[in-house]
Amino acid sequence: MFTGIVTASGRIARLSGDSVRRFEIEAPYDPASIALGASIAHAGVCLTVVDVIGLDEGCRYAVEVSPETLARTTLGDWREGDSVNLERALKVGDELGGHIVQGHVDGTGRVVSAERSDGWLTLRVEAPGALAPFIAEKGSIAVDGVSLTVNAVAGNVFDLMIIPHTAQITSIGTLQPGQRVNLEVDIMARYAARLAETTAQA
Repeated sequence: MFTGIVTASGRIARLSGDSVRRFEIEAPYDPASIALGASIAHAGVCLTVVDVIGLDEGCRYAVEVSPETLARTTLGDWREGDSVNLERALKVGDELGGHIVQGHVDGTGRVVSAERSDGWLTLRVEAPGALAPFIAEKGSIAVDGVSLTVNAVAGNVFDLMIIPHTAQITSIGTLQPGQRVNLEVDIMARYAARLAETTAQA
């Protein structure tokens, strides 16, 4: 479980494998704090650590990604040297600063426009039709693992206003029109829609 509050920026150090892709990530985390089997969200995708070594500063750890995850997220687009938003799993007692995020990406969206003014970034993102009903004005959504508030919705397109701090410390600030992003809709919206569906069928 996560909150969509990015805690570090990692770098894709190495990619290998075919049917099961292996990614090696360099991160500023203390290697002693990462147990094998730990869950870390990468651009909103929860992945399991299968190896970790210490570096002079931080660590380098490995995760393995299935064909299903590659097909349903932007991870198949990753290249060595790319930056990636990272978030450690939530611990009991931690501050819930964003919203409940599972690290289970629902689909990918496409950046329609990215307008910058006085440090602020306004993004317009087009969501898949199947996800659009779960995206509401002033509701929450995770974009590449970052918890954000939806400013407006028009059909399949929604608007986001990104504060300078978020634009600076996450990959959201580098997004350009045409880029794909991982989307995870608010879990509460999913359950509310399912409840309404089953109630209507009863």
